Amino acid sequence: MLAATAASGQEAPKPTVPSAPTAPPAGSDTARLVPQLTRSGVRFVFRERGTGPLARAGSRVAVRYTGFLPDGHIFDATVATGGPLRFRVGRGDVIPGWDELLLLVPAGSRVKAWIPAALAYGATGVPDPDDERRYLIPPNTELVFELEVLSVR
Repeated sequence: MLAATAASGQEAPKPTVPSAPTAPPAGSDTARLVPQLTRSGVRFVFRERGTGPLARAGSRVAVRYTGFLPDGHIFDATVATGGPLRFRVGRGDVIPGWDELLLLVPAGSRVKAWIPAALAYGATGVPDPDDERRYLIPPNTELVFELEVLSVR
C-alpha cells in the first residue's frame, strides 16, 4: 500500500483527531472505543458516560480515583484516604492533565486516562518524603488513572 501511494505521488490520507474530544452517547457500549485525545495530549476513554453537567473553570468537583504507574503499581487512590477528592477545576489544585480532562467529562462518568509526564509531575517527579534517594512517582513518568466524576457544582 505504501509503495503504491508513493509511486502515484499522492500522500495517503492522515487520520484525523477531533480538535474537541467528543463523548459517546449515554448508555452506549464503551468497551471498544478508541481513546480520545485532548489538545495537550491526555488520552482517555469513557468506561461509562454520565448524564450530569460538565465542569467549567472554577467548578467544584468530587472525584474518586486510582492512580497507576506505567508498570501497573498503584501509587495513590481515594479508597486509601477514605473519601473522594474535592477541588476546583482549572485552578491548579491538581495536575494540569486533570484540569484539562475534567472539563470534558460529565458528572456520573467513569474514564480511564493516560496523562503524559509533562501534564503530571514532569521532570521533578514526587520524591519519597521518608527517603530522598527514592521517588513515589519517578521523574518523567506517564500516569494512568481510573476516574469517576461523582459531582460537579
